[in-house]
Amino acid sequence: MPHAVARLREERLARSLKPFVARGSRAERCPRCRIVPSHCACAWQPEPGAEAGVCLLMYDVESLKPTNTGWLIADVVASSHAFIWSRTEVDPRLLELLADPQWQPVVVFPAEYAAPERVVDRVDTPEGKRPLFILLDATWTEARKMFRKSPYLDGFPVLSLQPESLSRYRLRRSTRGEHLCTAEVAALCLELVGEARAAQVLDNWLDVFTEHYLGAKRHFSPDITNAAHRALERD
Repeated sequence: MPHAVARLREERLARSLKPFVARGSRAERCPRCRIVPSHCACAWQPEPGAEAGVCLLMYDVESLKPTNTGWLIADVVASSHAFIWSRTEVDPRLLELLADPQWQPVVVFPAEYAAPERVVDRVDTPEGKRPLFILLDATWTEARKMFRKSPYLDGFPVLSLQPESLSRYRLRRSTRGEHLCTAEVAALCLELVGEARAAQVLDNWLDVFTEHYLGAKRHFSPDITNAAHRALERD
């Protein structure tokens, strides 16, 4: 069964008035891993797991971009949910998810943009609840807009992460190395709540996806003997 981001992509395509054209989007791609067939990474596709949940709020066409890493999160985290963000309309399914008593929603965003009383550096969940990490999947400029203009998130704590290393993401340019891609953020969240194995699987899957994607783009063969490939083979 397609995961949440794959379903959202199909919903977004269905309501498009004209074809979406991103850089490289015209190439034939594997429907599962989104990489051209010559460099398909499906042999290393991990099995979904993790107890924590992830809710991806995706800016308009983000789900259509071949380089989107929210897709990789949904490959790994079984309880993944994805919604297109809108300033004027809120998907009722999103509000239903946020009100579900099994979840403790937490917005993941830098502390400097939130009221101090909302900011936390750890996730404490009441008995019977599981953490639901709300990730704003967009460019940095778009994400700040989403954070400011989503009043239905105002009642939830804001988790401010302090990454110890710079981003390894190589598929889009960023002027600031401390800005992690969405999959890297999700991996830190999983590690924070004791899901170290799922976090490592997600990190490895990001590395494998990146290696294969760039290999197809730059015409080189991915190194299938590197640590990330070997780790996913063992899993």
